Amino acid sequence: MADPDQTRPEGETLAAAQDALRGGRFEDAHAGAQAILAQEPENAEALYLAAVACRYLERFKEASECLDRLGAVMPEYGRCWQERGHLARAQGQVERALAAYARAVRYNPVLEASWRAQVDLYAQTGRPAEAATARAQAERVSALPRELLAVSNHLHEGRLLRAEEICRHYLRQHPRDVEGMRLLAEIGSRLGVLDDAEFLLESAVAFAPDNMQLRLDYIQTLRKRQKFARALKQAEALYARDPENPLFASHLAIEAMQTGDYERAFALFDKVLHKVPGDPATLTSKGHALKTARGGDEAVAAYRAAIAAKADHGDAWYALANLKTWRFDPADLEAMRTQLGCSDLAFMDRVHLTFAMAKASEDAGDYAQAFRYYDEGNALKRRQTRYDADRMSEELAAQAQHCTDELFEKNAGNGHPAPDPIFIVGLPRAGSTLLEQILASHPMIDGTLELPDILALAHRLRGRRAGESRYPQILHDLTGEQLAGMGKGYIESTSIHRQGAPLFIDKMPNNFRHIGLIHLILPNARIIDARRTPMDCCFSGFKQLFAEGQEFTYGLEQVGRYYADYVKLMDHWDAVLPGKVLRVQHEDVIDDLEGQVRRMLDYIGVPFDQACMDFHKTDRAVRTASSEQVRQPISRAGVDAWKPYEAWLQPLRDALGDLAP
Repeated sequence: MADPDQTRPEGETLAAAQDALRGGRFEDAHAGAQAILAQEPENAEALYLAAVACRYLERFKEASECLDRLGAVMPEYGRCWQERGHLARAQGQVERALAAYARAVRYNPVLEASWRAQVDLYAQTGRPAEAATARAQAERVSALPRELLAVSNHLHEGRLLRAEEICRHYLRQHPRDVEGMRLLAEIGSRLGVLDDAEFLLESAVAFAPDNMQLRLDYIQTLRKRQKFARALKQAEALYARDPENPLFASHLAIEAMQTGDYERAFALFDKVLHKVPGDPATLTSKGHALKTARGGDEAVAAYRAAIAAKADHGDAWYALANLKTWRFDPADLEAMRTQLGCSDLAFMDRVHLTFAMAKASEDAGDYAQAFRYYDEGNALKRRQTRYDADRMSEELAAQAQHCTDELFEKNAGNGHPAPDPIFIVGLPRAGSTLLEQILASHPMIDGTLELPDILALAHRLRGRRAGESRYPQILHDLTGEQLAGMGKGYIESTSIHRQGAPLFIDKMPNNFRHIGLIHLILPNARIIDARRTPMDCCFSGFKQLFAEGQEFTYGLEQVGRYYADYVKLMDHWDAVLPGKVLRVQHEDVIDDLEGQVRRMLDYIGVPFDQACMDFHKTDRAVRTASSEQVRQPISRAGVDAWKPYEAWLQPLRDALGDLAP
């Protein structure tokens, strides 16, 4: 007779095993979990259930193995770390248990059992201050309405749409509940709906001005929206409340850096480090500021200090690799290997270290090992993303379908007439930072940032209804007055980033998707398509760990498809807006710098200036991965950089199709 657990639907088997666990029938619970795992070895719920059952059965080694497997599938799953804490505690490993519980509440702050366990363990080991802090957190969680507790659990376990559904329902009944508003704002932020998140937090702060968590979340949302002046104002207000609070000083330092006041940022970072010596996060943030404002040498010292304080601080290790001009020594390699060998290494530390090891292996000429690390790092990142290549292809095809000759003919003469913006579009790692550095060296052109304003406008035009997008077809319904208003709004919202030159650069690469929208609202804007040969561009993107966004780069097939879709859409823009976009090939810039500089300046309509030829001498903040490279004379070092990896790049070639060499 067949085992009934092998034929019972998985959901029923899991429910029965969970009932068995609650009823204390741990062998039955374990058997049910194993039946599921026999069919689906990476089923997270079954792995968790098996681990808990094994702990109660005192099969500690098997429980640990289940948790290791669960951690590989869901590295930031708070309940997994909570169970690691319970397992360590059952074996009398107090410090290990405390570390696991701390990790659990970092990933899910409403795990009351983890806070309660910390209260007991800190009390047992004579640490009353830590016990009091944990008790306060446990009581805060215990006091949450059950609906918001469910929202928070869904949110921190990755079920964003379910969290949003429950939270919106709760807020309809309790419209001024600031914790509900804060949670809905966090959901919106994770879903990329930053304007909603900003509105919710602005309202919540008005209702509860003394709630520090609301203010911190509000500052971070304003920063994500690149509303740096407003974020700075909020950070100033927080700092004024308690200038000795290192957290407030740290936030103000970051906002000062974002608004270009680097000297103040450095002073504030040093103030924090005086109070919290060796804080790795502060040292790394200071390193990022030093890299942006002054170049690499001082940044290296800050990153080194962060690593000395915390050997597994992956952010600092990757920051060194991301300098591009940095080379690791043998001791560095051994230290990184040691950290990667730790089973409890935090997920993003593992990601950062994996990409750093890839760069180190590449520098050493071991391309097989380098590719293995790059592939592993990208696989880790793909677990975090919701990127859908088919959906992206459909979105780009919709631009070509709806942005037609008729649309542009109908709106000729509409839009805001300002000629100020120069949009540099394309793919990341295509040479756009180099073009920006060249053009921003001209006295009539300001360099700014990768501004989010066009992407935010496109998002608003999509509408609010889930699963339905009104954009780009809604462009046909907009009046001339609306288009002019949108163009004027863009000029006004980006003014904070300008330094007084008549023209300025917006270097958001993904704006290539919205050239139709840009032309309708700003018909006199210039648009430069920064293009690089497909294999070099795509593989360079695959090798780069981006801070956020650019999720299409985390797979060879995905990045190849995206490049092919990009070329197809750019061909469409050339057809319906002839002469609108100036294409600048990266390899042409390398081979004939002066010719391409003159070509760009002629297109923009400004006189030639020698400073553009001497771009590497220009003293300005550069905030992209290419910051160190553009501070040096032009080089061919990146040309054909994919060729040593050719043996592993067939998926990329296949995705590129006829575009592959």
